[in-house]
Amino acid sequence: MTKDLQTNNSVTEGPISKTIISLAFSVVLGMLLEFALSTTDYFWVGKLGATAQDAVTSSMVVIWTIFVLITIVSVGVTALVSRYVGANDNARAAFYIKQGLALAIILGVIVSSIGYFVTPQLLTFMDSSDATLDLAIPYLRIFFLAGVIFFWNETIFASFRASGDTKTPTIVSSIAVLLNMVLDPLLILGYGPFPELGVAGASTATAISIFVGMLIITTLLLKGKLGYPVNQLLKIRPKLKELWKVAKIGLPMSTQQLVFVIVYWFLIKIVHSFGEISAAAMGIGNRMESFSYLTCFGFSLEASTMVGQNLGAGKPDRAAKCAYGSIGIAVATTLVMTFFFIVFPKFIAGIFTDDPEVLTIAVDYLIILGISQFAMAIEIVLEGSFSGAGDTIPPMIVMIPGSLARIPLAYYLCFDLGWGINGVWWTLTITTLFKSMILLYWFRLGRWKLKEI
Repeated sequence: MTKDLQTNNSVTEGPISKTIISLAFSVVLGMLLEFALSTTDYFWVGKLGATAQDAVTSSMVVIWTIFVLITIVSVGVTALVSRYVGANDNARAAFYIKQGLALAIILGVIVSSIGYFVTPQLLTFMDSSDATLDLAIPYLRIFFLAGVIFFWNETIFASFRASGDTKTPTIVSSIAVLLNMVLDPLLILGYGPFPELGVAGASTATAISIFVGMLIITTLLLKGKLGYPVNQLLKIRPKLKELWKVAKIGLPMSTQQLVFVIVYWFLIKIVHSFGEISAAAMGIGNRMESFSYLTCFGFSLEASTMVGQNLGAGKPDRAAKCAYGSIGIAVATTLVMTFFFIVFPKFIAGIFTDDPEVLTIAVDYLIILGISQFAMAIEIVLEGSFSGAGDTIPPMIVMIPGSLARIPLAYYLCFDLGWGINGVWWTLTITTLFKSMILLYWFRLGRWKLKEI
């Protein structure tokens, strides 16, 4: 029995908690490195002032949009590959990996091309100032140029995780993240022989790093690191029916996440009505919250793999135990973050700014968002659990209305009740609490166990 096959069997057999921690550890570590990267980006860009930080904050939601569109492919690939690996049909799993990569190229080219040209309009929509636009446009366009690479990498990462190998994508993404962190100050501030690119240096560093990651992960895939062969990538023949099968699973999840991000575009507009200082504070708070979010997302990816493989192996009850176990560990982790957000908000925000106005707003953000961290854990891990089952409609039905409700609620709290910028933070907390409880109730009904893909 090979090492890879043993890894796959451990997902469908043996101690659940041990397997959850084993699979999640590598993924969460990779997510924490992503947190370190975004924090490093914001730290070095902060050396250029509040306007530079606002440029990154304004671009943030557009970058989220790119990754949301990637889930059309990655969620579908995860569900299909994990299901076939659980059923010991590796040939079929390899087939859908290649179809997923074909879809990734098609969508990546479309997103990159359109995004590059509409960047100014997207940023203008969020009421960014002229000074912010001058910095944000080149920064964001570089991200769009690298869009195809993002699509390609995330599809292969999803394939490894769905096959029960969470270590390889984590190692590769860690190499890319560490390279990015080294390049950040060099390209942003122009140390030594490197050009001083300012805010655009942050996205340039990212583009270079993910290209290196692409070379590594593709080489490992072709060398059989998955444990079963996936070759002849240059001879992939896209089949419309199969491309649609992948996309059909991922579209509901992508749609609800896209609505989530678009709602953030409107929230950024509200934040900008309180000035660039509020936007800079939001950027600080958001990056600190991303520590919790990325940790939970790591458990979400792990839960998706375990649920998918156990359903493929005909073990729906074990799949449910894996999901609930993942939720429990994620909630425990976020409660620790809640403690730090509520008890030490000024210290945390002070790492990124010495502006007293920015600091005051960021402190309120951390305290208010700290209340809902456990609910965010439930919400995110359940999204992954539903995705692993290929049942992506329930999260869409819950998340879309929950996200859309944020716009009128934010206006009501900020302006009608006069809560000011804190109305935005309370909007995020209140809606997260409601969405998580409804999603948990739906998951407990257990209909996802009968989903066929």
